Amino acid sequence: MDESTSKFDRRNFLAGSLAAVLASAADAASFGQAPVPAAKAPGGPLKIDAVELMELHGRYTEPAGVDGQWQVNPLDVYDDLRPQPYKDQPSGARQVQTSAIYLRIRTAAGLDGLYGPIEKSAAIVVQTDLRPFLMGKDALAGEALWDQMYRSNRHSRDGLFMMAISAVDNTLWDIRGKYYGVPVYRLLGGPTRPSVEMYASCLGFSLEPEKVRTRALSLQSEGYRYQKWFMGYGPGSGPEGMRKNVELVRILRETLGDDTELMFDAYSGWDQDYALEWAQQVERYRPHWIEEATHPEKIDSFAAIRRSTSIPVASGEHFYGRWEVERYLQAGALSVVQADPEWCGGTSELLRIGTVASLHDVPVIPHGHSLRAAIHIIASQSPMTFPLGEYLVNKMRHYYHFERDPLTPEKAHIALPTGVGFNVQLDPARIESQTMLKVE
Repeated sequence: MDESTSKFDRRNFLAGSLAAVLASAADAASFGQAPVPAAKAPGGPLKIDAVELMELHGRYTEPAGVDGQWQVNPLDVYDDLRPQPYKDQPSGARQVQTSAIYLRIRTAAGLDGLYGPIEKSAAIVVQTDLRPFLMGKDALAGEALWDQMYRSNRHSRDGLFMMAISAVDNTLWDIRGKYYGVPVYRLLGGPTRPSVEMYASCLGFSLEPEKVRTRALSLQSEGYRYQKWFMGYGPGSGPEGMRKNVELVRILRETLGDDTELMFDAYSGWDQDYALEWAQQVERYRPHWIEEATHPEKIDSFAAIRRSTSIPVASGEHFYGRWEVERYLQAGALSVVQADPEWCGGTSELLRIGTVASLHDVPVIPHGHSLRAAIHIIASQSPMTFPLGEYLVNKMRHYYHFERDPLTPEKAHIALPTGVGFNVQLDPARIESQTMLKVE
């Protein structure tokens, strides 16, 4: 929706006319996506009368024998749980069976919200705990509902319950966008820029030196000024693993020169001493950050690493809520916050986390597990606080398989979405079957 279409006549809107919304959603009736109906005049409640979890099934084709590089993880300290060194071995194509769960919240006025994909473990919590609680509530009362969901269960402060709250919160934002006939970033106060710059997240790409050089140069030629690579080795791999981790940094810097920023992710597979040894050897190559050097509960270790190296320290994809972020920032433990709007508490909570981070002059670069909410939030906030987004190059090729218009970068930027709400449009041609998730 451009400026001209978003500035519809307010008097007509107050009278209940949503012609602009109806026009933008005219083709959404297929596969359970009804066109956006006329809504009641603002001020009254929009009662929730159904909470549905749709599991979609389909398939896609992808190259076989490539892009399967593992990353170091906490289990790598066990010899029998550590994968063998990886090499790309192209072997044609393969068909992949895939599924995804989407959350749909219906209202008595006929206005629906749709968001996804969401993880099955979180979907079960939505179905068993939050669905009964939400029935009859006002879908427009987002702040009240977030607080009530948070207070409704003693386990709500983190983990699967907070992920379930995130799914509901994001779906409610979609309803609000449709109700007011604008993209979510408009409701959040944006846009603050015409597009969102992304960094290339290289999970899955081979760490073979020549493959690293080829892929890194290809991404640079596509316009990515920032690349993140994933460490393949940790303490369990001994000195040889450390040598390979250092070598990866050297190869990338020598290949890309000084105009590309390089980030590295250890996925909680290291400890404090290992991280500091690595940092000492690679500081000369100026990494832009080291991410999740150890387990997220070890705040003191993150603080010690940050004090002991010039390399910025990033973490946060496994943070739940503003309180955890504040504890990290008070301890001086982070240079970059990476909270995920699908996990941290949704759009509403990531906005609050942004406010907390801004008090400490620390940027928020949301984890790129999913993109819909993150793009709208980044686009609506100050570039000082939300400067970038993460694009998982391999994962995103098929992550939105069931959608008509997945968010895709061009020259490392994602253009601002134009549809109302989050504008999630399912593609019936890609859906082989659909079931409603039920938990007895």
